[in-house]
Amino acid sequence: MALKFRSLFSRTERFRAEKMEQASARISKDEDDDFEDAASELTPLSAVADSFEDLSALVKSKGFNHDLDLRTFCDACSHVSVLFGCLGIAFKFAELEYVSKVSDLTEAAASYGTLNTILHIDVLNDTVRTSGSLSRNLRRVRQGLDLIRALFQNFLSSDYYCLKDAASEAYTTTCAMYHTWAVRTAVYAGMYALPTRDQLLIKLNETDESAEREMQRYIDASLPIIEYIDNLYISRNISLDW
Repeated sequence: MALKFRSLFSRTERFRAEKMEQASARISKDEDDDFEDAASELTPLSAVADSFEDLSALVKSKGFNHDLDLRTFCDACSHVSVLFGCLGIAFKFAELEYVSKVSDLTEAAASYGTLNTILHIDVLNDTVRTSGSLSRNLRRVRQGLDLIRALFQNFLSSDYYCLKDAASEAYTTTCAMYHTWAVRTAVYAGMYALPTRDQLLIKLNETDESAEREMQRYIDASLPIIEYIDNLYISRNISLDW
């Protein structure tokens, strides 16, 4: 009887041990899956870089005569809105203007289809520079993209030791000449409220190394898109000084 009891006890312990091993394996797998999911999540910077690399590859392969899809363009541009939000009050005006213009272009995508069509229709109607026109909205979105590009370029440069200097120079060279005195004054005053470099990296969920990589990806990918948009105007003998 004692032998049977010990045998039964032994089998029970082995069963429990097997169950514990199985449970441990499931927990380990779940933790690995959670880690992989977390690792696969895009940061704001990587999402922007990915989107513009896709656009850039399309423009490079199809050329400036390609009709770039408006909705695809707007989807990529929507990721940039998050970056403006991380910069605080100094870029609040730029953020509001940018988000508004991207929203207008997104709503127009179903009717107009491509960026080229926007310019074509406004040229026919003589409304390219008219306030609220889609061509004017596109011009302002392009300036927003260039502002972020210039900011990233300065952020990565050894010539700028603080975000305020990098952002001030970026704004001066890309957007200031198109804004009124009141807007420029408000923007420059707000530069003192910008986060520090370290604070910005925390907001973006990046390290120095990852931020440099993702910012450079956006810089490289955004340039062909900016050039593509400029070419839409230049090819129609429309100057870019507005």
